[in-house]
Amino acid sequence: MSRLGIIGAGLMLTATPAYAELVAQSFDYEVGGVPMQGYVATNTAIEPKGTVLIVHDWDGLTDYEERRAEMLAALGYTAVAIDVYGSERRPSSFEENRERSGELYADRDLFRERLMGSLAAAEELDGVTDEIVMIGYCFGGAAVLEAARAGMDLEGFVSFHGSLATPEGQSYEGVDSPILVLHGSADPNSGMSELAALMDELQAAGVEHDAEIYGGALHAFTVFSSDDYDLDADQASWAALQTFLAEEL
Repeated sequence: MSRLGIIGAGLMLTATPAYAELVAQSFDYEVGGVPMQGYVATNTAIEPKGTVLIVHDWDGLTDYEERRAEMLAALGYTAVAIDVYGSERRPSSFEENRERSGELYADRDLFRERLMGSLAAAEELDGVTDEIVMIGYCFGGAAVLEAARAGMDLEGFVSFHGSLATPEGQSYEGVDSPILVLHGSADPNSGMSELAALMDELQAAGVEHDAEIYGGALHAFTVFSSDDYDLDADQASWAALQTFLAEEL
């Protein structure tokens, strides 16, 4: 069921005008016959600067992605948090988080179908523009790189502390949109060797790319409730995202 909310200034890292006009709601859609539920936030007081598609972490679409969507809407973007698990299969435990994410890592065709189908659904929403950047956190960061390798026609891709390894048989050949990687140097899941390998791949493929490395930041440095949360790295990566969006949208 859709829900509407007026979002207050307390949800913002950066104060912007007209924040009181923000409206957010859930929306239902299907991909391959599987029911999904996303979340869209817009600023009804202004014309959107562009659209940001958010891919959720391994625990599914939660209040975290909704909050990030609201923060982006406060900056003047239409923000759409998508669902790649299914509204009836949202995980509720560590084991289910691992199971749901593992299913998509093991079936890359299904992973891409969910990403592309969610993009198609988002494009039908009011306020969504032709210019779209995809971002994602942790599992969502890996999904962003999957979307890039799949050739999704977007203005750019931003991975926050995502898994960086390229699956066997895949490559970045033919990717023609810029990729930004925001990563902690102390991430135990994807270390500096994986980041270096990714940068080498992007360079060899001729893909426009950049990376910011946050010294000492652990894996989930942007996740407010995580023991890994790092305020300095969170704020720096949020600023880097805003710069990227201003340049690409």
